[in-house]
Amino acid sequence: MVKKTHVVWQLIPFSAVAFLGFLAVGLPLPVLSLYVHESLGFGTLIVGGVIGLQSLATLLTRQYAGRLSDTRGPKLTSLVGLIVASLAGLFYLVAGTLTQHPAESLALICAGRLLLGLAESLFITALAAWSIGRVGSEYAGRAMAWSGIAMYAALAVGAPVGLAIYRAAGFRVVAVCAVLAPLLGALVASGWKAFAVERATQHTSFLHVLRMIWVPGLGMALASSGVGTVSAFLPLRYSMAAWPHAGFALAAFGAAYILVRLLLGGLPDRLGGYRTGLASLFAETIGLGLIGLASNPLIALVGATITGLGYSLVFPSLGVEAMRRVPGENRGLVIGAYLACFDLGLAIAGPGAGAVARFYGIPGAFTVATVAAVSALLLICVDWRWLRKFGPIGNPDLT
Repeated sequence: MVKKTHVVWQLIPFSAVAFLGFLAVGLPLPVLSLYVHESLGFGTLIVGGVIGLQSLATLLTRQYAGRLSDTRGPKLTSLVGLIVASLAGLFYLVAGTLTQHPAESLALICAGRLLLGLAESLFITALAAWSIGRVGSEYAGRAMAWSGIAMYAALAVGAPVGLAIYRAAGFRVVAVCAVLAPLLGALVASGWKAFAVERATQHTSFLHVLRMIWVPGLGMALASSGVGTVSAFLPLRYSMAAWPHAGFALAAFGAAYILVRLLLGGLPDRLGGYRTGLASLFAETIGLGLIGLASNPLIALVGATITGLGYSLVFPSLGVEAMRRVPGENRGLVIGAYLACFDLGLAIAGPGAGAVARFYGIPGAFTVATVAAVSALLLICVDWRWLRKFGPIGNPDLT
């Protein structure tokens, strides 16, 4: 078993590859809302749909990704995902040449979002399963924390860099960067030794896994919907209020997220998932509320920072609770199911927040996101009390 002092060094290579792969998401993400709205001339409802489309595709392919990782191994699964992510960038590149043809450009962007959703499902699920297999299930929370560090580091770096490239050189250069980053990740991972596949003693269905983890999964979906609103609409929140430096707010969110993961990433393993998750959800609620109520960019910046601080440990905290309820030989499947819940929140957040913004303005979308975070907080409180009295719902043999 891996010594505790060596766990981080074991996880860093996986995080580096996940970071490169997720740059295909992070670089164009804040740019897409501006490109679709400002360059192609579509409204906020279409913007939300475009953003949410990737998460919908990821949601629908998590079962496939988890099963492929469990049966064919995480190396093959992650390499396929990284290559598909690069292909999605090519669709963006072609779309960027068709600005004078908005419908065609939008169709290509949507196709790219669908491909990117499949790609993310494959490489994030596989790399997470691979890293947990490397360090052991007792460090599952830390492994998930480092997986999240990679994802949000890509958002924190990708958001301001992507916006800067877009302003200086245009959408097509952003697309080129989105093509190259995951290819580099695939090149790195291709040299690693394949992880031995642990054969399951009996077949477990994806729906059965979802039934066992539905409470932490639903909490994750509600929490991630708030962060999906930040990703999709924080740049428009700044743009429509004529505030400068939207990229700084996104970077502050990502930097706060990463800082907490680096300093406190082991808390879910030490203190328990729900104890850590409740504190995190409370902070996320405060941050989202501040963004919705902000009257100037400084308050919005503070809100984005607090949201990042709070949301940082929600994913590994609730993930630890999910992992405890499913046997280890189904690690890829449970990670896929849990990530599907994460994707569900993001998929709903895009079009849902877009619809709210259409009728009640951008601040209204953040108000709804705050309500979702409060709902997650209440759900976890109720389930924690149930756990202490009766044990995990649907899996009473685990403690």
